Amino acid sequence: MPVSLRPARRGSPPLECQSVPVPRQPLPRAVHLWPAGGVHLWPSGGAGHSQSHERGHLVYAARGVLAVRTQQGTSVVPTNRVAWTPAAITHQHRAHGATDMRILFLSAELAGLLPSRPAVLAVSDLAREALLTLTGPRSHDPELRPKHREAQDRLLRVLVDELHLAPEQPLHLPRPVDPRLRALARLLDGDPGSNLRLSELAPRIGTSARTLSRLLAEELGVSFYEWRTQIRVYRALVLLASSHDVTYVAGACGWANPSGFIEAFTRIVGTTPGRYRHLSGAAEPTVPSTWSRR
Repeated sequence: MPVSLRPARRGSPPLECQSVPVPRQPLPRAVHLWPAGGVHLWPSGGAGHSQSHERGHLVYAARGVLAVRTQQGTSVVPTNRVAWTPAAITHQHRAHGATDMRILFLSAELAGLLPSRPAVLAVSDLAREALLTLTGPRSHDPELRPKHREAQDRLLRVLVDELHLAPEQPLHLPRPVDPRLRALARLLDGDPGSNLRLSELAPRIGTSARTLSRLLAEELGVSFYEWRTQIRVYRALVLLASSHDVTYVAGACGWANPSGFIEAFTRIVGTTPGRYRHLSGAAEPTVPSTWSRR
């Protein structure tokens, strides 16, 4: 199948498959996509246009942090999570830190085993290796024998079975519908380090803390504290991927001391901020040299 390989510029849209020669040398920033999926290496701050696909797809950040924005909300995808976007859902990708994005499209049959809405799922070691293998160059070699393709189909089924059993993660930030909650979200996102109470924020929106608490419970199913913590952890992921140290990130995101930040971050993300910083920002991703010109 034809492939597309070109630099991924800041703000440039994801690219469709075209007949473009593939250079032999590794590229620091590139796109390598096939009809079934592939790799997109984003520079920090890189973003694509809003788009939708006929098939649902999985997005995994082998390095860096991805944000997947839909009308339903924003999913945050660190290196130990995968984002699922069903078919026909308009979405946009944005990279925080140099990001190695893996994308994998699913058939309608396999997509039926995953949630019918955008979601973030935990990634086991097995699922991670399957994702990396299925989006690597060998999986899309046109010279592969039929038995190898059958093996890939079985591996894809194993991956989906793993994700079918995986719990959904609190790294999908639902987009509020009520305009008062949207106004509150803008305040929190604009200053995640602020420790103003809900009773102090409510007058700025022209409502009461009691009303906002009720709306949060009815619409999002969370308390103000839980929602603000999720927003702060989202911002922390972005800052850590940009190589800021843990102490700085804790203060910038509103924690009085690093220990409280580490506890909250680990509970939501599943790893410590120090370890996450090391995994997500240790090096600039590159296209493997095995992707040679055919």
